[in-house]
Amino acid sequence: MSSPSAATVGLVFTRWWPLATSWLVMSIELPLVSAVMARLSDPTIHLAAYGGVVFPIALVIEAPIIMLLVASTALSKDAVSYWKLHRYMMWAGAILTALHVLLAFTPLYDLVIVQLLSPPAEIVEPARLGLRIMLPWTWAIAYRRFNQGLLIRFDRAPDITIGTSVRLASVAVAVAGALAVGGLPGIAVATIGVGAGVLAEALYIGLRVRPVIRGPLAQIGAISPALSWRAFYAFYVPLALTSLLLLLVQPLGSAAIGRMPRALESLAAWPVLMGLLFILRSLGFAYNEVVVSLMDRPGAPRALRRFTTLLAAGTLLVMVLIVATPVAELWFHTISGLDAEVAELARQGLWLGLLWPALEVIRNYFQGTIVYGRQTRGVTESVVVYLVVSGALLLAGVARQSFTGLEVGLVAFMAGTGAQIGWLWWRSRPILRRDRQAATEPTD
Repeated sequence: MSSPSAATVGLVFTRWWPLATSWLVMSIELPLVSAVMARLSDPTIHLAAYGGVVFPIALVIEAPIIMLLVASTALSKDAVSYWKLHRYMMWAGAILTALHVLLAFTPLYDLVIVQLLSPPAEIVEPARLGLRIMLPWTWAIAYRRFNQGLLIRFDRAPDITIGTSVRLASVAVAVAGALAVGGLPGIAVATIGVGAGVLAEALYIGLRVRPVIRGPLAQIGAISPALSWRAFYAFYVPLALTSLLLLLVQPLGSAAIGRMPRALESLAAWPVLMGLLFILRSLGFAYNEVVVSLMDRPGAPRALRRFTTLLAAGTLLVMVLIVATPVAELWFHTISGLDAEVAELARQGLWLGLLWPALEVIRNYFQGTIVYGRQTRGVTESVVVYLVVSGALLLAGVARQSFTGLEVGLVAFMAGTGAQIGWLWWRSRPILRRDRQAATEPTD
């Protein structure tokens, strides 16, 4: 078998841009549904219900399967391994969907979610409705992310981009259909659209992965030693804990914001502001799997470091252009449809998130390095650091009552991300040192 070609900045870009495009297209979803809700009746209430309860809780429920993308990319080396991971994906999807049913359709909603988050009273029932409509979310995402990993592994990343476009188009069609029916509240219109989108994308990815399963995957000989359940769980459990801990901060953040000054306005501005930040942060999200898939190539450490620097600097420049020009006001007021008071709160908060997209690039570089080195416990440790730092700042904000929830939330999450990067850097040093010593550095 021929050795893999050397990694260059150009190769990193070639691997990165289809995934980045997919993330960018997907990142339009939250601003789209937020803009629709902002133009229907009681926009502040429904935006707060979606951003403060429905979306954070849906993310926490799906946390144990969100890292299936990384696991499938790294471990689906032969058909036996793929079908073993497939079995886990199906069981996890079924169990988590059952949990979703319990939380959305039984008294556990009031006993757990309402008690935990203490949302403003006017958003409790809209959020209950939205969470019920979002029932297909977790299983569809489990199936989609698992099979996307196989597509990445066999260089079919453009199929992922197309799949995300299918998702966004389905969201738009479903939202338009819900609006045509008339009389539906904003939270129902939004969650119908989101649910339809994830189902359509999962179906498309399922169709596109079949030729890979029957073709190149089936043609690969069985690896030795075979992937055991023990090896899989040793690799995956730290990643699953990582995503669970990381996503727990979403409802915790909502709970804290709901206990600080201007709670309703902050919760209404939060999904729109986070939607804009997500668009630029998504460029970093796409980088994790690129690092995992390329780190074993000659020259990879140098090429990946250079690309990390360029991408982080580029995202920072774009953020500066947005916050320092009328683009921010155009986004929040004209495009997103927020009323003047909530739009101004979001615009001011954007300054506090200035560095977040660049930090996301750096975080995924170090995280991808650790996953490549199979030292996934370090990723979990870094998220604990993130939770401790951000949680402490959120608690301080609730105790002091000096700043709006939006401002405290952004500062807390930014500081937590910075602390997480520091830990990831420290834990990745042995892997980077080993690979720098072993690699033959090419010239670009």
